[in-house]
Amino acid sequence: MSIIQLILVVLIALVAGMASVLDERQFHRPIVACTLMGIALGDWKTGVILGGTLELIALGWMNVGAAMAPDAALASTVAAVVVIVGHQPINTGTAIAIPLAAAGQVLTIFVRTIAVFFQHQADRFAKDANFRGIEVMHFSALLLQGLRVAIPTAVVAAAAGTDLVESWLNAIPDVVSSGLQVAGGFIVVVGYAMVINMMNARALMPFFFLGFVLATFVSDFNLVGLGIIGACLAVIYVQLNPRFHDSIQAPAALAKVGPNYDNELE
Repeated sequence: MSIIQLILVVLIALVAGMASVLDERQFHRPIVACTLMGIALGDWKTGVILGGTLELIALGWMNVGAAMAPDAALASTVAAVVVIVGHQPINTGTAIAIPLAAAGQVLTIFVRTIAVFFQHQADRFAKDANFRGIEVMHFSALLLQGLRVAIPTAVVAAAAGTDLVESWLNAIPDVVSSGLQVAGGFIVVVGYAMVINMMNARALMPFFFLGFVLATFVSDFNLVGLGIIGACLAVIYVQLNPRFHDSIQAPAALAKVGPNYDNELE
């Protein structure tokens, strides 16, 4: 890995760590972070594949109030470096991403605890109308969130491709790595279930089960084929559903107004 690549990796990890608490640009999502890592390391294809795989696992991860979700940023950046630079299979990246996400969850809680100091200091600056000091406190706390991802990623990037990382991976028992891969498959299902539960769209459940049956029992279809079938079914559903037809909604809206609507206009 060249110096330029190392700098790019650290910058991407820094942005991903800050985005994990901002939740605006979604740079911390696996599909984005791993793809950017792949571009920086010269293997965007592996980055996209790994990011898509981890995105299925992290699909239902989100921060709700004070409840911290597993950290997708740290898991994505470190796993991408290990897989691309260390020439490891995608399954290895998936296996190490799960404990990394749990470790990142602990780290972000620890950093948020430290950030309380910056918040109190910002309150003191607010009493003196020191807006510059408030900005510095906010950016300092945000920088800590970026460093908690950038520093571990930089350490792994510096050691990736060497015998040290290879010995770490070989030290993991097969039962543990296999168990983590199986757990990753279960977490994908849990992520989909959480999203469907939040959508509360019972009318769309037949399409979900139809896609599951096609993906399970029809082996000739790949993800592209399933995506095309899903898009076609979505178009058919919109065309047949009366809710999306203005010609059907217009009489219903007129009925709500009442028969005296024309008289009221006169």
